[in-house]
Amino acid sequence: MDGNPRSDETPETQAPADSEAEGASSDTQAEAAQDGEVARLQAELEASRRRVNELARGLQDLTKDREEFKQRITRERERMLDVERGNVARTLLEAIDELDLVLANSQQDTSPLVQGVRMIRDSLLSKAQATGIERLEVVGRPYDPNVAEAADMEVTPVQGDDQKVVAEFRAGYRLKDRIIRPARVKVARYVAPAQA
Repeated sequence: MDGNPRSDETPETQAPADSEAEGASSDTQAEAAQDGEVARLQAELEASRRRVNELARGLQDLTKDREEFKQRITRERERMLDVERGNVARTLLEAIDELDLVLANSQQDTSPLVQGVRMIRDSLLSKAQATGIERLEVVGRPYDPNVAEAADMEVTPVQGDDQKVVAEFRAGYRLKDRIIRPARVKVARYVAPAQA
């Protein structure tokens, strides 16, 4: 009654309302801080995932490159072995050629010596074939400069025989897809018959 309007509330009732407001605001701040921390951790997690994916791709690329390198080395080694096999085979093929010449000059001879030479030649040829060396069949086929050398030419009046191999002077051989020695052949050449 001192002339001041009195509030119905006492100071005791005002204090808890202020502390509740302060508690709500500190809870909101704590939640905001916690949300910020969660967002930061999620960003770090996402960055870590991207880095792990990057490293995994790098590892896959490295493994792929390693396998390709191993395959390339294996192919190169096989190619070098084929070249060496071809070099060794040429020596063997020269011996077979000499035996072929002996047999060509004694076709009618049936003596034991000729039979022995034929057996040795056949044995060497089968051993060469067992190592992957293949004798080229060129007689009667169209002339191919990739597998044969034309050493002679024969004139033919038959147009269908033009550019066909008619005789073989020396056999040609192939090892896998590589010609180790081309055949030496005689090729037919068509010439129209003279009109009288």
